[in-house]
Amino acid sequence: MTVVLTPGAATLDELHHIWASGVPAVLAPSAHPKIEAAAALVAKAAADDVAIYGVNTGFGKLASVKIAAEDTAKLQRNLILSHCCGVGDPLDLATTRLMMVLKLLSLGRGASGIALETATLIERMLARKVIPLIPSQGSVGASGDLAPLAHMAATMIGEGEAHFAGERMPSREALGKAGLAPIILGPKEGLALINGTQFSTACALVGLWGAWQNAATCVVTAALSTDAIMGSTAPLQDAIHTLRGHAGQIAVARAQRALMTGSEIRESHRDGDTRVQDPYCIRCQPQVTGAAMDLLHAAGRTLEVEANAVTDNPLVLVEQGLIVSGGNFHAEPVGFAADQIAVAISEIGAIAQRRVALMVDPTLSFDLPPFLTPDPGLNSGLMIAEVTTAALMSENKHLANPCTTDSTPTSANQEDHVSMAAHAARRLVRMNANLNVILGVEAICAAQGIAFRAPLQTSDPLRRVINVLRPEVPEISDDCYMAPLIEAAAAMVAGGALTRAVDLPDFVKGHAE
Repeated sequence: MTVVLTPGAATLDELHHIWASGVPAVLAPSAHPKIEAAAALVAKAAADDVAIYGVNTGFGKLASVKIAAEDTAKLQRNLILSHCCGVGDPLDLATTRLMMVLKLLSLGRGASGIALETATLIERMLARKVIPLIPSQGSVGASGDLAPLAHMAATMIGEGEAHFAGERMPSREALGKAGLAPIILGPKEGLALINGTQFSTACALVGLWGAWQNAATCVVTAALSTDAIMGSTAPLQDAIHTLRGHAGQIAVARAQRALMTGSEIRESHRDGDTRVQDPYCIRCQPQVTGAAMDLLHAAGRTLEVEANAVTDNPLVLVEQGLIVSGGNFHAEPVGFAADQIAVAISEIGAIAQRRVALMVDPTLSFDLPPFLTPDPGLNSGLMIAEVTTAALMSENKHLANPCTTDSTPTSANQEDHVSMAAHAARRLVRMNANLNVILGVEAICAAQGIAFRAPLQTSDPLRRVINVLRPEVPEISDDCYMAPLIEAAAAMVAGGALTRAVDLPDFVKGHAE
């Protein structure tokens, strides 16, 4: 079913649905008059002798070079071809589609000066599944995501490569097989297509959604781990968290408390437990993961604004009758949001990894066998699974270093401060994949630890989680080839299988507060 988008009002839920389901998207018809009015203003300016950047001038450092009226179409084509300088692995198709949708939303605001037919071609490409091949490297996140978006625009003019019907082929062939034809770009259209933050924003959104899934799963795995080591639920009391007041902390504590309610394991050690306090990785879980969730909510608000923004240059201000150069293409807000998401991912993994280490250590796990194996010595159990989580935790710590502080001048110093938002956003997929594994291993360890507490049972919600896990990851009695089990658990984390087994509040799942 096609999603009808209202420019300036698209929601994260709408965009997530488009990304996850692959459904096509079109602009609401109410956007068409604004697009046509801006195009008319650009056409008028192109026929004038006054130099207007991007309409009848060169680009970047070459903005002072005036272009003859008869060369404006060639100017736009040359712009696209010369900017197709992307390298590296192709962006995945789902994220590429999202980037196209974001560009459509931006053009639909009626401030870019493109012809309505140009926007319509993007809609038809989405509907007929003609997806440009976008190399993932080459953007510094200012003056727009020039190289990635140029590869998208190249497909629209019949150049470069695209995917169609499951095959990679020349763009002109893909368009033809889909019953579409390349367009000839009019004045400013090439610049409108390649200026903008849509590559960075699409990658950041995918990173955000993956981080939310991990954050929600972390609440579940932390509850499992707390029961496995016979940890206390006293630090989850609502009064503690409301006294501090942070929304994420309050929500995580409430969710974890609900997950553990009714656990026989918990009730068995309320009296006579000689331990006074649990380690921070158990006791401070709401404070750490809750703070990460607050960061994710803030990043989501930024990215929702950016998804609806006009970020090309120059902008066509129809009501004022002006075409004005500005700097909306600078992706600093996206870079900051991606840096926040990276820090959240890293910290969720850091505290989860400590819980894994706690469970495999017999001096800290409250009488669980070493490395969670019933026959330690002959068996190594989950010894090296914990080492793997340590390696991935460390890798994510390195990847979490900020990217937005690493500006470098480009384009003969005309573009002398850039955001590096594309770098900031692209790394999030890798970081989320690492965190999938850390949380998957935590789930394996915690389920193993809870099994050792029999005949005592964990709570009903946590039993449901373990029952979902068990068909893919059976209880481990003797050493076995571990890699497939870890891979299966990580896939369950990424796909949301563990969180679907229980009821979590919307805040924890990443929906509106």
